[in-house]
Amino acid sequence: MQTTYDRQLQIFSETPNIQNDRAYFEERLSSSLQVEDLLTDRRLLRISLTAFGLAGEEAKGGLVRRVLESVADPDDSLLQRLNNPDYERFAEVFAPNEDGSISISPEALSDIAAQFETELFEEAVGEVDADQRLSLNYQSDIERLVGTDSSDSAILFRLLGNVPVRRLLEGALGLPEALQSLPIERQSEILQEQLQSKFGISDLSELASSENIDRVIKRFHAIQSAINGPSPFTPGAVALSLLTGVGANASQNLFLSRLS
Repeated sequence: MQTTYDRQLQIFSETPNIQNDRAYFEERLSSSLQVEDLLTDRRLLRISLTAFGLAGEEAKGGLVRRVLESVADPDDSLLQRLNNPDYERFAEVFAPNEDGSISISPEALSDIAAQFETELFEEAVGEVDADQRLSLNYQSDIERLVGTDSSDSAILFRLLGNVPVRRLLEGALGLPEALQSLPIERQSEILQEQLQSKFGISDLSELASSENIDRVIKRFHAIQSAINGPSPFTPGAVALSLLTGVGANASQNLFLSRLS
């Protein structure tokens, strides 16, 4: 995937449906339009939100409106309460002018259109291999999630709130799905403890380094291969099986019994 990514993305992006959506997006936003125009044009709204990792959110027109309105009001805490970097980026780019219009530069339009193509490509990859999509999502999102001036607790909640990133981290750390039954504060404590234990990461910003991104993703795929039962003839199969210890269900129950 890494070695052929650029070529695969190019071929995928050249399909007629994607090219038509891109052309429509760039044409509609080549001149300023009103917030209401964006909200009522479902195709334009879908493309815009998808580009920021918010596919499917076009059904939440009321929330999108509130997000855009909140940008102009410094006392509005909606974005802070959402604690969602994707919505923050969307709001920053589509922030309305004083007259309620949205104006985006040609350079920004091109970047957003490219983001749209990338998001769709990663979605298509996921239809073939869900683990590969999680890896691509993680690479795309982790720096944005941890590269802020927020407190560690806010970053941990942000990691837990981003489903693809959370799933990959849980997989790489060997955390069970049942972890989600614990209070969110306890979940964040466990996540931080395990990042320190498994990767020696105490400063969450270290997750964004290329070395740690590679380490986390490799461990995720190693554990997934072990859980999914590689063939005994697969190179490294015995070593991989050791990563999951006594078996998925038993180890998960033991893990939770020690933490709850």
